[in-house]
Amino acid sequence: MFVDRVRIRVTGGAGGNGCCSFRREKYVPRGGPDGGDGGHGGDVFFVAVTEASSLIKLRYHAHWKGEAGTHGQGSNRHGKTGAETAIPVPVGTLVRDFDTGEIRCDLAAPGQRFRAAQGGRGGKGNARFTSSTRRVPRFAELGEPGEEANYVLELKLIAEVGLVGLPNAGKSTFLSRVTAATPKIADYPFTTITPNLGVAELDGFRSLTMADIPGIIEGAAEGKGLGHDFLRHIERTKVLVFIIDAGDEAPEAALHMLESELEQYSPVFADRPRIIALNKIDIPESRARAEEFSQTHGGAYPISAVTGEGVPAVLERLWSVVERLRRNETNVSEEAEEGEYTYESPYTIEREGGGFRVEGKPVLRAVAMTDFENDEAVSHLQHKLRRMGLFKALKRLGAKPGESIYIGDIELEYRPE
Repeated sequence: MFVDRVRIRVTGGAGGNGCCSFRREKYVPRGGPDGGDGGHGGDVFFVAVTEASSLIKLRYHAHWKGEAGTHGQGSNRHGKTGAETAIPVPVGTLVRDFDTGEIRCDLAAPGQRFRAAQGGRGGKGNARFTSSTRRVPRFAELGEPGEEANYVLELKLIAEVGLVGLPNAGKSTFLSRVTAATPKIADYPFTTITPNLGVAELDGFRSLTMADIPGIIEGAAEGKGLGHDFLRHIERTKVLVFIIDAGDEAPEAALHMLESELEQYSPVFADRPRIIALNKIDIPESRARAEEFSQTHGGAYPISAVTGEGVPAVLERLWSVVERLRRNETNVSEEAEEGEYTYESPYTIEREGGGFRVEGKPVLRAVAMTDFENDEAVSHLQHKLRRMGLFKALKRLGAKPGESIYIGDIELEYRPE
Protein backbone atom coordinates (compact mmCIF):
# COMPACT_ATOMS: atom_id res chain seq x y z
CA MET A 1 0.00 0.00 0.00
CA PHE A 2 1.30 3.45 -0.94
CA VAL A 3 0.67 6.08 1.75
CA ASP A 4 1.79 9.66 1.11
CA ARG A 5 0.03 11.62 3.88
CA VAL A 6 -0.13 10.87 7.60
CA ARG A 7 -0.68 12.67 10.88
CA ILE A 8 1.84 11.96 13.59
CA ARG A 9 2.32 12.99 17.20
CA VAL A 10 5.75 13.18 18.79
CA THR A 11 6.77 13.66 22.42
CA GLY A 12 10.30 14.37 23.56
CA GLY A 13 11.73 12.30 26.35
CA ALA A 14 11.07 13.57 29.88
CA GLY A 15 14.03 14.78 31.90
CA GLY A 16 15.03 12.77 34.94
CA ASN A 17 14.37 14.13 38.44
CA GLY A 18 17.16 15.61 40.48
CA CYS A 19 18.06 13.78 43.67
CA CYS A 20 17.74 15.14 47.20
CA SER A 21 20.47 13.33 49.14
CA PHE A 22 23.03 13.97 51.89
CA ARG A 23 26.42 12.42 52.35
CA ARG A 24 26.43 9.86 55.15
CA GLU A 25 29.90 8.58 55.89
CA LYS A 26 31.78 7.61 59.04
CA TYR A 27 34.21 10.25 60.30
CA VAL A 28 32.76 12.83 57.86
CA PRO A 29 30.60 15.15 59.95
CA ARG A 30 28.24 17.46 58.14
CA GLY A 31 28.85 15.74 54.81
CA GLY A 32 26.46 18.08 53.07
CA PRO A 33 24.09 17.61 50.12
CA ASP A 34 25.28 15.31 47.35
CA GLY A 35 22.19 14.79 45.18
CA GLY A 36 23.02 14.42 41.47
CA ASP A 37 21.19 15.94 38.50
CA GLY A 38 18.68 14.06 36.40
CA GLY A 39 19.57 13.24 32.80
CA HIS A 40 18.09 15.20 29.92
CA GLY A 41 15.34 13.58 27.87
CA GLY A 42 16.09 12.37 24.36
CA ASP A 43 15.12 14.43 21.32
CA VAL A 44 12.94 13.06 18.51
CA PHE A 45 14.06 13.59 14.91
CA PHE A 46 12.63 13.00 11.45
CA VAL A 47 15.40 11.61 9.24
CA ALA A 48 15.16 11.31 5.44
CA VAL A 49 16.35 7.89 4.26
CA THR A 50 16.49 6.35 0.81
CA GLU A 51 15.34 2.96 2.07
CA ALA A 52 11.79 4.21 2.76
CA SER A 53 9.44 4.79 -0.17
CA SER A 54 6.15 5.36 1.62
CA LEU A 55 4.75 6.64 4.92
CA ILE A 56 2.77 3.47 5.55
CA LYS A 57 4.78 2.49 8.65
CA LEU A 58 3.91 5.79 10.31
CA ARG A 59 0.21 5.23 9.69
CA TYR A 60 0.30 2.33 12.14
CA HIS A 61 2.76 3.98 14.53
CA ALA A 62 1.29 7.45 14.92
CA HIS A 63 2.75 8.40 18.32
CA TRP A 64 6.48 8.43 19.00
CA LYS A 65 8.09 9.13 22.37
CA GLY A 66 11.68 9.98 23.10
CA GLU A 67 13.66 8.07 25.73
CA ALA A 68 13.42 9.59 29.19
CA GLY A 69 16.50 10.64 31.13
CA THR A 70 17.28 8.66 34.27
CA HIS A 71 17.00 10.20 37.72
CA GLY A 72 19.96 11.55 39.64
CA GLN A 73 21.33 9.65 42.62
CA GLY A 74 23.29 10.29 45.75
CA SER A 75 27.07 10.74 45.84
CA ASN A 76 26.70 13.35 43.08
CA ARG A 77 25.82 10.72 40.50
CA HIS A 78 24.05 12.32 37.56
CA GLY A 79 21.39 10.55 35.53
CA LYS A 80 22.00 9.32 32.00
CA THR A 81 20.74 11.39 29.09
CA GLY A 82 18.04 9.67 27.05
CA ALA A 83 19.06 8.47 23.59
CA GLU A 84 17.64 10.38 20.65
CA THR A 85 14.86 8.77 18.62
CA ALA A 86 15.17 8.83 14.83
CA ILE A 87 11.98 8.40 12.79
CA PRO A 88 12.88 7.33 9.22
CA VAL A 89 10.84 9.00 6.48
CA PRO A 90 11.22 8.90 2.68
CA VAL A 91 13.32 11.52 0.93
CA GLY A 92 10.95 14.26 -0.22
CA THR A 93 8.80 14.35 2.93
CA LEU A 94 7.27 17.71 3.78
CA VAL A 95 6.72 18.39 7.50
CA ARG A 96 3.75 20.63 8.34
CA ASP A 97 2.49 21.87 11.68
CA PHE A 98 -0.87 20.20 12.24
CA ASP A 99 -2.50 23.21 13.90
CA THR A 100 -1.28 26.02 11.63
CA GLY A 101 -0.44 24.21 8.41
CA GLU A 102 2.94 25.96 8.38
CA ILE A 103 5.75 24.12 6.60
CA ARG A 104 8.38 23.38 9.24
CA CYS A 105 10.86 21.47 7.12
CA ASP A 106 11.35 19.97 3.67
CA LEU A 107 13.42 16.79 3.91
CA ALA A 108 14.56 16.80 0.31
CA ALA A 109 18.03 15.26 0.71
CA PRO A 110 19.14 11.88 2.10
CA GLY A 111 20.33 12.15 5.69
CA GLN A 112 18.59 15.48 6.31
CA ARG A 113 17.22 15.75 9.84
CA PHE A 114 14.56 17.80 11.59
CA ARG A 115 14.12 17.93 15.35
CA ALA A 116 10.43 17.28 15.79
CA ALA A 117 10.36 17.38 19.61
CA GLN A 118 12.97 18.43 22.12
CA GLY A 119 13.60 16.36 25.20
CA GLY A 120 13.01 17.88 28.63
CA ARG A 121 15.83 19.17 30.81
CA GLY A 122 16.94 17.08 33.72
CA GLY A 123 16.17 18.44 37.18
CA LYS A 124 18.99 19.74 39.35
CA GLY A 125 19.94 17.81 42.45
CA ASN A 126 20.02 19.49 45.85
CA ALA A 127 23.81 19.80 45.66
CA ARG A 128 23.23 22.53 43.06
CA PHE A 129 21.35 24.78 45.45
CA THR A 130 23.91 25.22 48.20
CA SER A 131 24.88 28.81 48.94
CA SER A 132 26.14 30.93 51.81
CA THR A 133 22.57 31.45 52.97
CA ARG A 134 21.22 27.98 52.12
CA ARG A 135 23.64 25.45 53.54
CA VAL A 136 21.29 22.49 53.67
CA PRO A 137 18.84 22.54 50.73
CA ARG A 138 16.23 19.87 51.23
CA PHE A 139 14.71 19.97 47.76
CA ALA A 140 15.58 19.09 44.17
CA GLU A 141 14.05 19.93 40.82
CA LEU A 142 11.74 17.63 38.94
CA GLY A 143 12.57 16.67 35.37
CA GLU A 144 11.03 18.83 32.67
CA PRO A 145 8.38 17.09 30.52
CA GLY A 146 9.35 16.56 26.90
CA GLU A 147 8.03 18.82 24.17
CA GLU A 148 4.86 17.64 22.43
CA ALA A 149 3.93 18.42 18.83
CA ASN A 150 1.55 17.25 16.11
CA TYR A 151 2.59 17.16 12.48
CA VAL A 152 1.20 16.25 9.09
CA LEU A 153 3.74 14.52 6.85
CA GLU A 154 3.28 14.79 3.09
CA LEU A 155 5.41 12.82 0.68
CA LYS A 156 6.39 14.46 -2.60
CA LEU A 157 8.51 12.18 -4.73
CA ILE A 158 11.92 13.52 -5.72
CA ALA A 159 11.97 13.27 -9.51
CA GLU A 160 13.30 15.43 -12.33
CA VAL A 161 10.75 14.40 -14.94
CA GLY A 162 7.01 14.09 -14.39
CA LEU A 163 4.82 12.03 -16.72
CA VAL A 164 1.26 13.30 -17.10
CA GLY A 165 -1.55 12.26 -19.38
CA LEU A 166 -5.07 10.93 -19.66
CA PRO A 167 -5.88 7.42 -18.41
CA ASN A 168 -4.49 4.77 -20.78
CA ALA A 169 -2.28 7.27 -22.61
CA GLY A 170 0.72 4.99 -22.09
CA LYS A 171 2.58 6.69 -19.24
CA SER A 172 3.29 3.47 -17.39
CA THR A 173 4.37 1.76 -20.60
CA PHE A 174 6.76 4.64 -21.31
CA LEU A 175 8.16 4.43 -17.76
CA SER A 176 8.69 0.68 -18.03
CA ARG A 177 10.38 1.17 -21.43
CA VAL A 178 13.00 3.69 -20.26
CA THR A 179 13.51 2.56 -16.64
CA ALA A 180 13.62 -0.64 -14.61
CA ALA A 181 10.32 0.23 -12.92
CA THR A 182 7.54 -2.34 -13.24
CA PRO A 183 4.24 -0.42 -13.00
CA LYS A 184 1.00 -2.26 -13.60
CA ILE A 185 -0.05 -2.10 -17.25
CA ALA A 186 -3.50 -3.09 -18.53
CA ASP A 187 -6.06 -2.08 -21.17
CA TYR A 188 -8.48 -0.34 -18.82
CA PRO A 189 -8.51 3.20 -17.33
CA PHE A 190 -6.81 4.02 -14.02
CA THR A 191 -4.52 1.01 -14.12
CA THR A 192 -2.05 3.15 -12.19
CA ILE A 193 -3.49 3.95 -8.78
CA THR A 194 -0.25 4.96 -7.04
CA PRO A 195 2.75 7.03 -8.18
CA ASN A 196 5.68 5.13 -9.66
CA LEU A 197 9.30 6.20 -9.64
CA GLY A 198 12.05 5.08 -11.99
CA VAL A 199 15.55 5.99 -13.15
CA ALA A 200 16.31 6.21 -16.87
CA GLU A 201 19.92 5.32 -17.70
CA LEU A 202 21.44 7.04 -20.74
CA ASP A 203 24.81 6.39 -22.29
CA GLY A 204 27.80 8.25 -20.89
CA PHE A 205 26.76 7.49 -17.28
CA ARG A 206 23.83 9.90 -17.51
CA SER A 207 20.58 9.34 -15.65
CA LEU A 208 17.14 10.90 -15.17
CA THR A 209 14.62 10.22 -12.44
CA MET A 210 10.99 10.00 -13.55
CA ALA A 211 7.66 9.94 -11.73
CA ASP A 212 4.43 8.60 -13.18
CA ILE A 213 1.11 9.50 -11.56
CA PRO A 214 -2.43 8.18 -12.16
CA GLY A 215 -4.23 9.49 -15.22
CA ILE A 216 -5.71 12.98 -15.06
CA ILE A 217 -9.30 13.56 -16.13
CA GLU A 218 -11.26 16.77 -16.52
CA GLY A 219 -12.06 18.13 -13.06
CA ALA A 220 -9.02 16.53 -11.41
CA ALA A 221 -8.06 19.87 -9.84
CA GLU A 222 -11.43 19.78 -8.06
CA GLY A 223 -10.88 16.25 -6.79
CA LYS A 224 -12.25 14.05 -9.57
CA GLY A 225 -10.44 10.86 -10.42
CA LEU A 226 -7.16 9.81 -8.84
CA GLY A 227 -4.78 12.35 -10.29
CA HIS A 228 -5.68 15.10 -7.84
CA ASP A 229 -4.48 13.03 -4.89
CA PHE A 230 -1.06 12.53 -6.44
CA LEU A 231 -0.36 15.76 -8.31
CA ARG A 232 1.84 16.85 -5.41
CA HIS A 233 4.35 14.23 -6.52
CA ILE A 234 5.22 16.13 -9.69
CA GLU A 235 5.41 19.56 -8.07
CA ARG A 236 9.15 19.08 -7.52
CA THR A 237 9.90 17.99 -11.09
CA LYS A 238 12.00 20.13 -13.41
CA VAL A 239 10.30 19.05 -16.65
CA LEU A 240 6.85 17.72 -17.52
CA VAL A 241 6.26 15.19 -20.30
CA PHE A 242 2.71 15.30 -21.67
CA ILE A 243 2.02 11.87 -23.11
CA ILE A 244 -0.90 12.13 -25.51
CA ASP A 245 -2.64 9.16 -27.07
CA ALA A 246 -2.27 9.71 -30.81
CA GLY A 247 -5.38 7.61 -31.31
CA ASP A 248 -7.44 10.33 -29.61
CA GLU A 249 -9.64 12.11 -32.14
CA ALA A 250 -8.84 15.49 -30.54
CA PRO A 251 -5.27 15.36 -29.17
CA GLU A 252 -5.04 19.14 -28.97
CA ALA A 253 -8.13 19.32 -26.75
CA ALA A 254 -6.63 16.65 -24.50
CA LEU A 255 -3.41 18.68 -24.21
CA HIS A 256 -5.29 21.86 -23.30
CA MET A 257 -7.33 20.00 -20.70
CA LEU A 258 -4.20 18.59 -19.05
CA GLU A 259 -2.50 22.00 -18.97
CA SER A 260 -5.63 23.61 -17.52
CA GLU A 261 -5.97 21.03 -14.75
CA LEU A 262 -2.32 21.39 -13.74
CA GLU A 263 -2.47 25.18 -13.60
CA GLN A 264 -5.70 25.07 -11.57
CA TYR A 265 -4.08 22.72 -9.08
CA SER A 266 -0.96 24.81 -8.55
CA PRO A 267 0.50 27.91 -10.24
CA VAL A 268 3.97 26.30 -10.11
CA PHE A 269 3.07 24.32 -13.25
CA ALA A 270 2.37 27.40 -15.36
CA ASP A 271 6.03 28.08 -16.26
CA ARG A 272 7.31 24.52 -15.96
CA PRO A 273 9.22 23.35 -19.06
CA ARG A 274 7.30 20.70 -20.93
CA ILE A 275 7.72 18.22 -23.74
CA ILE A 276 4.88 16.71 -25.76
CA ALA A 277 5.04 13.07 -26.81
CA LEU A 278 2.41 11.58 -29.17
CA ASN A 279 2.23 7.92 -28.20
CA LYS A 280 1.04 4.74 -29.97
CA ILE A 281 2.41 5.49 -33.44
CA ASP A 282 2.81 1.74 -33.88
CA ILE A 283 -0.84 1.92 -35.02
CA PRO A 284 -1.02 3.27 -38.63
CA GLU A 285 -3.98 5.58 -38.01
CA SER A 286 -2.32 7.01 -34.91
CA ARG A 287 0.97 7.54 -36.76
CA ALA A 288 -0.71 9.75 -39.34
CA ARG A 289 -2.46 11.81 -36.69
CA ALA A 290 0.77 12.16 -34.67
CA GLU A 291 2.74 13.39 -37.67
CA GLU A 292 0.03 15.93 -38.46
CA PHE A 293 -0.03 17.13 -34.85
CA SER A 294 3.75 17.47 -34.67
CA GLN A 295 3.72 19.73 -37.74
CA THR A 296 1.33 22.19 -36.07
CA HIS A 297 3.00 21.91 -32.65
CA GLY A 298 6.72 22.35 -33.01
CA GLY A 299 8.74 20.13 -30.73
CA ALA A 300 6.13 17.38 -30.35
CA TYR A 301 7.64 13.88 -30.58
CA PRO A 302 5.83 10.95 -32.20
CA ILE A 303 6.75 7.84 -30.19
CA SER A 304 5.75 4.29 -29.50
CA ALA A 305 6.27 3.30 -25.90
CA VAL A 306 5.65 -0.35 -26.86
CA THR A 307 8.27 -0.65 -29.63
CA GLY A 308 10.58 2.11 -28.42
CA GLU A 309 10.40 4.09 -31.67
CA GLY A 310 11.14 7.78 -31.09
CA VAL A 311 11.83 7.26 -27.37
CA PRO A 312 15.63 7.92 -27.53
CA ALA A 313 15.00 11.34 -29.07
CA VAL A 314 12.66 12.23 -26.19
CA LEU A 315 15.23 11.11 -23.62
CA GLU A 316 17.99 13.19 -25.24
CA ARG A 317 15.72 16.23 -25.29
CA LEU A 318 14.83 15.66 -21.64
CA TRP A 319 18.50 15.35 -20.72
CA SER A 320 19.42 18.65 -22.41
CA VAL A 321 16.62 20.52 -20.61
CA VAL A 322 17.28 18.93 -17.21
CA GLU A 323 21.04 19.45 -17.46
CA ARG A 324 20.53 23.13 -18.30
CA LEU A 325 18.23 23.55 -15.28
CA ARG A 326 20.71 21.73 -13.06
CA ARG A 327 23.44 24.20 -14.01
CA ASN A 328 21.17 27.17 -13.37
CA GLU A 329 20.19 26.03 -9.90
CA THR A 330 22.12 27.63 -7.09
CA ASN A 331 22.62 25.82 -3.83
CA VAL A 332 24.15 28.77 -2.06
CA SER A 333 22.16 29.48 1.09
CA GLU A 334 21.18 33.05 1.71
CA GLU A 335 23.15 34.68 4.46
CA ALA A 336 21.00 35.90 7.30
CA GLU A 337 20.70 39.65 7.35
CA GLU A 338 21.94 41.26 10.49
CA GLY A 339 19.16 43.17 12.14
CA GLU A 340 18.92 45.33 15.18
CA TYR A 341 18.73 43.55 18.51
CA THR A 342 15.32 43.74 20.07
CA TYR A 343 14.56 42.61 23.59
CA GLU A 344 11.88 39.97 23.89
CA SER A 345 10.27 39.41 27.25
CA PRO A 346 10.58 35.83 28.59
CA TYR A 347 6.87 35.83 29.36
CA THR A 348 3.57 37.48 28.49
CA ILE A 349 0.75 38.37 30.89
CA GLU A 350 -2.92 38.63 29.95
CA ARG A 351 -6.03 39.15 32.02
CA GLU A 352 -8.08 35.97 32.31
CA GLY A 353 -11.28 35.78 34.31
CA GLY A 354 -10.59 36.96 37.83
CA GLY A 355 -6.81 36.68 37.48
CA PHE A 356 -3.91 36.68 35.06
CA ARG A 357 -2.56 34.11 32.60
CA VAL A 358 1.24 33.98 32.31
CA GLU A 359 2.79 32.38 29.20
CA GLY A 360 6.43 31.95 28.32
CA LYS A 361 8.84 29.03 28.08
CA PRO A 362 11.11 30.03 31.00
CA VAL A 363 8.17 30.50 33.36
CA LEU A 364 6.39 27.34 32.27
CA ARG A 365 9.62 25.37 32.64
CA ALA A 366 10.24 26.70 36.16
CA VAL A 367 6.74 25.69 37.26
CA ALA A 368 6.88 22.26 35.59
CA MET A 369 10.14 21.43 37.38
CA THR A 370 8.91 22.42 40.85
CA ASP A 371 7.81 19.89 43.46
CA PHE A 372 4.85 21.70 45.02
CA GLU A 373 4.73 19.24 47.92
CA ASN A 374 8.06 20.59 49.13
CA ASP A 375 7.93 23.99 50.84
CA GLU A 376 11.57 24.76 50.08
CA ALA A 377 11.02 23.99 46.38
CA VAL A 378 8.04 26.37 46.28
CA SER A 379 10.11 29.05 47.98
CA HIS A 380 12.82 28.55 45.38
CA LEU A 381 10.22 28.95 42.60
CA GLN A 382 9.07 32.26 44.09
CA HIS A 383 12.68 33.40 44.14
CA LYS A 384 13.11 32.52 40.46
CA LEU A 385 9.90 34.30 39.44
CA ARG A 386 10.97 37.35 41.44
CA ARG A 387 14.29 37.45 39.61
CA MET A 388 12.41 37.32 36.30
CA GLY A 389 10.51 40.43 37.32
CA LEU A 390 7.15 38.69 37.21
CA PHE A 391 5.85 40.12 40.49
CA LYS A 392 6.75 43.69 39.53
CA ALA A 393 5.06 43.21 36.15
CA LEU A 394 1.88 41.96 37.83
CA LYS A 395 1.94 44.94 40.17
CA ARG A 396 2.19 47.34 37.23
CA LEU A 397 -0.81 45.65 35.64
CA GLY A 398 -2.89 46.25 38.75
CA ALA A 399 -2.90 42.79 40.27
CA LYS A 400 -4.53 42.69 43.68
CA PRO A 401 -3.69 40.44 46.64
CA GLY A 402 -5.46 37.10 46.45
CA GLU A 403 -5.99 37.15 42.68
CA SER A 404 -5.23 33.97 40.78
CA ILE A 405 -2.13 33.63 38.61
CA TYR A 406 -2.38 30.84 36.03
CA ILE A 407 0.88 29.34 34.76
CA GLY A 408 0.31 26.24 32.65
CA ASP A 409 -1.95 23.92 34.65
CA ILE A 410 -0.96 25.50 37.98
CA GLU A 411 -2.98 28.15 39.78
CA LEU A 412 -1.04 30.37 42.19
CA GLU A 413 -2.21 33.14 44.50
CA TYR A 414 -0.73 36.60 44.06
CA ARG A 415 0.82 38.09 47.15
CA PRO A 416 2.57 41.47 46.82
CA GLU A 417 6.23 41.64 47.79
